[in-house]
Amino acid sequence: MSDATLHDAHPDPDDFAVQIADQIESFIVAVAEVAKGDEPDSAVPFLLLELSQLLLAGGRLGAHEDFVPEERYEPDAGPEPDVDELRERFARLLEPVDVYSEVFDPYVPRAEPVASRISDDLAGIITDLRHGMAHYREGRINEALWWWQFSYLSNWGTMASAALRALQSLVAHVRLDSPLDELDGLDTDTGASGGDEELAEEAGRVMAAEIAAPLGIRSVQR
Repeated sequence: MSDATLHDAHPDPDDFAVQIADQIESFIVAVAEVAKGDEPDSAVPFLLLELSQLLLAGGRLGAHEDFVPEERYEPDAGPEPDVDELRERFARLLEPVDVYSEVFDPYVPRAEPVASRISDDLAGIITDLRHGMAHYREGRINEALWWWQFSYLSNWGTMASAALRALQSLVAHVRLDSPLDELDGLDTDTGASGGDEELAEEAGRVMAAEIAAPLGIRSVQR
């Protein structure tokens, strides 16, 4: 076991809380800025980076021994901020790549993939993180850490991992010139009359034109 692993297993609670809170606050602020749509060309790469960094905080929470709340019942964290506008902004910003397929639990034998949305994932993650941040800002440090750890294991960790996988796959498809077989929202039928192979090539061209350029993704050149 490395020194870093040992450190995360038994860190100073105050230092650990500050570090986790800083990472979470940074993610919340950054995602809100992306949702404004001021720089759509960099949305996908930026979200890929932000989710990767957030999952580092999640991994540290998951590796930590269980936090035990100081009170039997969770104190009232106040009203939950509305995330519908953020969800809708991302749905528009990421169209037509918002919907993706995900296996909910990779350890369930022959599990069927389900349709998910990156916009829903981001809204759910932000909701969980803000809930813990409300406790943190009121000085309920242990409550905040307990909530972030619990919700990482039960909810936002799964959503962040799935959304990250979808974004990474999208970047890989575009940069490696690997056309997607199907992509909801794309018109792959235009000008393709030569069978499945030509249809796949056409899908790749449309993807490059309608997704890669607007979202700031470039193909890898050798």
